[in-house]
Amino acid sequence: MLDPNLITTLEKSLQETRKAQSRLISRLREVEIEAERLREEIQALENGASQTESAIDGLLFAMRSTSRALAPDLNSPEIKLPSRISTETGQGTDLGNTPLRRPKKTVPKRYGLTNEPKDIGNVAYIDAGRSLVPSRSSNIEAISHRFSDLTITQACTLLLREAGHPLHVNELYNLLVAGGMEFKGNNPTISIAVSLNRNRRFVKVEPGTFNLAFREVSRVAS
Repeated sequence: MLDPNLITTLEKSLQETRKAQSRLISRLREVEIEAERLREEIQALENGASQTESAIDGLLFAMRSTSRALAPDLNSPEIKLPSRISTETGQGTDLGNTPLRRPKKTVPKRYGLTNEPKDIGNVAYIDAGRSLVPSRSSNIEAISHRFSDLTITQACTLLLREAGHPLHVNELYNLLVAGGMEFKGNNPTISIAVSLNRNRRFVKVEPGTFNLAFREVSRVAS
């Protein structure tokens, strides 16, 4: 014979289970409504960001067009470039007949790197009169995790801002690896160049050398 108390206990347990189920269903509906609201807010922010990017592109294009229109023609016979005084000989040199050289760049000491080139099989040298292409080191050890959670473009933006001048992809690679970024594949510098080429935040100023677009526009405009 069945115990009536057992049936009563099971019925109470069933009721509690149903109540808990109802509460969870109600909570799930609230979460779904909240998630939909967040999606709408994210889409609204994305639309605003796209409009801002379009406005920035338009301003950059207008500034570049204005800079080209106002820039003097250096080949004109009426324009004579000023002379510079050599610190070694004390004699003036006509800048119009002398190839300009970029200043030697220094690598921030905090990344554990030096300016000494390392022969690792991929050091590219340019003809006499032009700058030495920075080397890409193959034995850099990460000294921090600064860039481990960042994308290539995010990390390169920070590096270019800190450097204050354009950087070659080999330099960027050395600094990224020292900052904890890991690369897959045999051509990491190509990956860096492709990422920067595809992003309007950057502009190529020389072969393999990039700068921040807003800084380059400001330089040309000045």
